[in-house]
Amino acid sequence: MVADFCRRFWFCLALTPPVLLLSPTIQQGLGLGDELRFRGDDFLLFALSAVAYVYGGRPFLTGLLSELRNREPGMMTLIAVAISVAFFYSAAVTFGFQGESFYWEVVTLIDVMLLGHWLEMRSVMGASRALEELVRLLPDTALKLDAQGNTQEVSVNALQPGDRVLIRPGAKVPVDGAIAEGESSFNEAMLTGESLPVSKKPGDVVIGGAINGAGAVTVEVKATGETTYLSQVIGMVKQAQGSRSRTQDVANRAAGWLTYIALIAGFGSLGFWLLAGQPYQFAVERMVTVMVIACPHALGLAVPLVVAVSTTLGARHGLLIRDRAAFERARDLTAAVFDKTGTLTEGRFGVSDIVVLADGNEAEELRFAASAESQSEHPIAQGIVAAAKGRGIPVPHPASVRNIAGEGIVADVEGQEVRVVSPGYLTRLGRTIDNPRLRKLESQGKSVVVLLRAGEPHALFALADVVRPESKEAVGQLKKLGIGPIMLTGDAEGVAKAVSAELGIEEYIAEVLPDQKAAKIKQLRDRGLRIAMIGDGVNDAPALVEADLGVAIGAGTDVAVESADVVLVRNDPRDVAAILGLSRATYAKIVQNLIWATAYNAVAIPMAAGITFGTGFTMTPAVGAALMSASTVIVAINAQLLRFYRKKG
Repeated sequence: MVADFCRRFWFCLALTPPVLLLSPTIQQGLGLGDELRFRGDDFLLFALSAVAYVYGGRPFLTGLLSELRNREPGMMTLIAVAISVAFFYSAAVTFGFQGESFYWEVVTLIDVMLLGHWLEMRSVMGASRALEELVRLLPDTALKLDAQGNTQEVSVNALQPGDRVLIRPGAKVPVDGAIAEGESSFNEAMLTGESLPVSKKPGDVVIGGAINGAGAVTVEVKATGETTYLSQVIGMVKQAQGSRSRTQDVANRAAGWLTYIALIAGFGSLGFWLLAGQPYQFAVERMVTVMVIACPHALGLAVPLVVAVSTTLGARHGLLIRDRAAFERARDLTAAVFDKTGTLTEGRFGVSDIVVLADGNEAEELRFAASAESQSEHPIAQGIVAAAKGRGIPVPHPASVRNIAGEGIVADVEGQEVRVVSPGYLTRLGRTIDNPRLRKLESQGKSVVVLLRAGEPHALFALADVVRPESKEAVGQLKKLGIGPIMLTGDAEGVAKAVSAELGIEEYIAEVLPDQKAAKIKQLRDRGLRIAMIGDGVNDAPALVEADLGVAIGAGTDVAVESADVVLVRNDPRDVAAILGLSRATYAKIVQNLIWATAYNAVAIPMAAGITFGTGFTMTPAVGAALMSASTVIVAINAQLLRFYRKKG
């Protein structure tokens, strides 16, 4: 269609110079007199204009018929009526009707309308270009491995779950899968918004469309076709772009009313100027100009273009919009309710505090504790070992490891007896640790263990659900947006209070059972708050539905979260502020476009009808067409400027 408008524009543009030179009005304006007059020139002028009208005006004339069949007159109706009235009036003059023809106005009007539509449609295509980029992320072929380890290039469509493919350095991952052999880093920026390459090892999931780094890896296919992450994202984007919203409905209704206003104003101006004693040509010209300049295209495009840009922009940053109406409501939110475990925290035990009780330092005591715990699968043991490895502390191999049933562990480490036990174990032995830090840590709901070396307490290790390093920044970003963070958790009061204090969250709701979360959200809404609920699992589904905006965070490759309005691919709470910021930026662009389209018509229609006649300035149909096209292009460009929005984090 873009190419068709382009061809018609250049063809009609080629006809324009002879039409202009043959038009008496232009000849007089150039002071040529009768120099270009010849026998039959008026019929040649009619013939050239007729070709331009039929060929160049065809898209508008067929659009008129389509709109009338659907009983929804709109932009095409106005343009078709305008060029038809102008052309047939001029033709009547050619064949004997008293008046002056303005074929040159018809042809230049068609030129400008074709050019405007061509430029506008190119801008519209740009709105969906990001979606096309997502489609192009997947390669067409893959290197399939057979049982003997030989590679064969096959179509991606031929791959089945369980097949193995070789991903060479720098190549794109063809399907979703898990690494079977090898290690490498993967660039997933176009898929999840993760700017840094992500390191992957055997067992880790890779996403189709990601770009492999420096290592060759073998990937076992897990999902193909419509079940892949990228296909689900593309489906969500298409669904969101095609869905209607309240703002878009208002704009569409306004565009419909504008069409009727233009028709009434156009024929009204015709009747007014005829009654005022003006020539037919002037009166017809006023009517044509009103209809052209009032075309509601800018108003009709004000919302859909911004919707298309914001949806694809969000998808490229791992922010997947499922419900546009809910996404629009996000700009008015006043509170964000976070599920704690797995959302604000990582859902795993980690060392939060180390209290040294005797001579020594944290690193030394952590080394002994990690060695004793290195053979255990207990979450506390794994947390201590992970803390040592995270600090780069070498963990010596223990000897004679023995469990103390329900109390802890004992092992020989570098010739010393090392015990990692609960404070209750010491109490039952008649020994107590009188340390205010211990009481404070326990009051915060943290799990505390004691390190004994050679029978003497050397350190306390407090473990808790590890708070995500991004969570505090996410809370700060929400506060800057004027949105109050609230934490909702099933943990004890002490735990909730400690985590809230650490993150700067003033309000929390603790000891909430999974089936009570939706009721708590309803209570908050009854207080007049407009709520976004952010959760990470099935347990949060009722609360996600109850909230004004349901946000599923950390969906990864499982993006089909049916209960959420927005799906955030990454386990990064900062993306909550990003999606709310994108909602506000999107709404701002929509408002800007609607204000421009409305204000433009409020000023332009009276001018086109001839309100400035007494000042010596009279707008011509061609000038009106140029202004209308410029208005539409401005709306399209303003929508594209949303691409400069950058999510934080």
